[in-house]
Parts: sequence; C-alpha cells; structure tokens
Amino acid sequence: MADTPSSPAGDGGESGGSVREQDRYLPIANISRIMKKALPPNGKIGKDAKDTVQECVSEFISFITSEASDKCQKEKRKTVNGDDLLWAMATLGFEDYLEPLKIYLARYREVCCFDSLIMCSEILNILVKRLVAVSNIEACHDSSFTIPSIRLV
Repeated sequence: MADTPSSPAGDGGESGGSVREQDRYLPIANISRIMKKALPPNGKIGKDAKDTVQECVSEFISFITSEASDKCQKEKRKTVNGDDLLWAMATLGFEDYLEPLKIYLARYREVCCFDSLIMCSEILNILVKRLVAVSNIEACHDSSFTIPSIRLV
C-alpha cells in the first residue's frame, strides 16, 4: 500500500484530486476479523497478508462498482443500486457469487426499506465476507496475479 495519496486516475494525485488511503481501502480491522473467521481459533495472520487482502478486496469492490457505475451513466441514472452491482458481477464473470447475493438482496428488501446507497453498502459488505471466506487468498500473493487498474467514480 502506498503511503502517499493517489488520485482516482491512479497517477499519484497528479490529476488534481487526491484520495486518502483510509478512504480507498476498507478498514484493516474489518478485514482481519473476516479473515480470522476462516481460520482455526489458534490461527495467526501476518500483517502483510492482511494488507494484501485489504488491497485486493478494495480493488475488487472498485472493479465491480466501476462497472455498475458505467452502466448507470449510460442509462442516465445517478444512483447505483443492488441490481446494478449484481449485473456488473455477472458481466465481469463472477456468476458463482450471484445466487447467494440475489437471495440476500431479496431478503434485505423484504425486511428493510432503506435507500439504495445503504443497500449497496450492505451488499458490498456481504460480498467482501464471502470473497474472503471462499477465495484462495494465496492468489493475491501469486506474482502472475494482477488486478486491472480501475478509475474510481
């Protein structure tokens, strides 16, 4: 993780705006808590592993959100909703995660009547938990593993 802020364009802040690291990444405590749930009670997680998963998960969320945001812009809408996120995941090849998220979204809509932004936040939170639990975390350490650069919206 970089110590200097970077712009949404990924140019180190040279495009005018800057994004603080704490705004770009999910809180490390949340990442750590989710990772620990996938380990035996006496399991330990190194700081570098937490940092790597934090960066990977945050990039993944940016990747999905960017695709959903692009769809909304093309449709001349300003709000990204849960269905847009599910569409983006399907479009980007993450079909394996769709069914549990569709069920969660339907249940969430039955129980809650919050606005779309809160709903998107909850879906992303569940997605992060599922990704960390079912993903092979070693993929983030594989030297051939790359995450495409994403512009933040």
